[in-house]
Amino acid sequence: MLQIGALRSTPWVLAPLAGYSDLPFRLLCRGHGAGLVVSEMISCHGLVYRQAATMAMLRTVPAERPVSFQLFGADPAIMAEAAAIIAEQPVDCIDINMGCPVKKVTRRGAGAALMANPDLAEAIISAVVGRVRLPVTVKIRSGPNGQQLNAVEFARMAEGAGAAALTVHGRNWAQGFAGNADRGVIAAVKKAVAIPVLGNGDITSLTEAREMIADTGCDGVMIGRAALGNPWVFQETGRPQNLAGIAAGAQQHLQLIEQFLPAARLLGLIKNHLCRYFRGLPGCATLRQQIFATTTLADLQTLLARLSRAASPPPPSR
Repeated sequence: MLQIGALRSTPWVLAPLAGYSDLPFRLLCRGHGAGLVVSEMISCHGLVYRQAATMAMLRTVPAERPVSFQLFGADPAIMAEAAAIIAEQPVDCIDINMGCPVKKVTRRGAGAALMANPDLAEAIISAVVGRVRLPVTVKIRSGPNGQQLNAVEFARMAEGAGAAALTVHGRNWAQGFAGNADRGVIAAVKKAVAIPVLGNGDITSLTEAREMIADTGCDGVMIGRAALGNPWVFQETGRPQNLAGIAAGAQQHLQLIEQFLPAARLLGLIKNHLCRYFRGLPGCATLRQQIFATTTLADLQTLLARLSRAASPPPPSR
């Protein structure tokens, strides 16, 4: 059991995935076994300036709890103010992103760039912890680059600044998403701090998640890209072995999107999301073409229903 402050969940955690970890996807993964779900990263400036699109990212419902909302930014005062806005919502935790390697984030000094600026990172953590009563966690990488693997020192700093838990992605900032995650770094951080540590990177099944816990001693495992088009990654049985089961899962996802998002305005994004369900299947290129050929949500729903029916076995004869 993973425990972060008063928050308790199973050790399997949905990672914050920019553009993907919205309310429908979080609900879907919770329904398939994720113990804790984390929102996509949210701009502290967008919250403080009360931008409509950013404020809409705070929507939550009781069925997804426990839920953590992730903030990114590089200004301690603004980060603290944004955390206070999040704390007004019925959420269980606030996570600070200090691991995103994407240039539009790091060029502003946020995300993984903070791994190269531990003094500013410490000021941000302290400011956020001092402003809210919720547990505050921090997501980091192994370091700025292969020559500066400072995750252990950074983790000790974060713990001293009041962080309630850490997630360690086993790649450094310079790697981005290339190469392999280094579990040795996760193990070293776990040994160095007393707070819970979650491992992250290259996990595609619960079997691999358990192996990471065994290899590193970490308290939980965060699963990210492997959950895209595959919310079953949080289940023992994994992804369905037939098109009918996969199409039914995609249908459920689309229904949640229609329920909670302005779906008609997001058709292109939705198609991209749903295409991921059919990766690796025979004829997946044709399926992708059919999905992108639809022009309305109704057409997309009809296509998924047809795929599910066509792939289902016939009823037994009497």
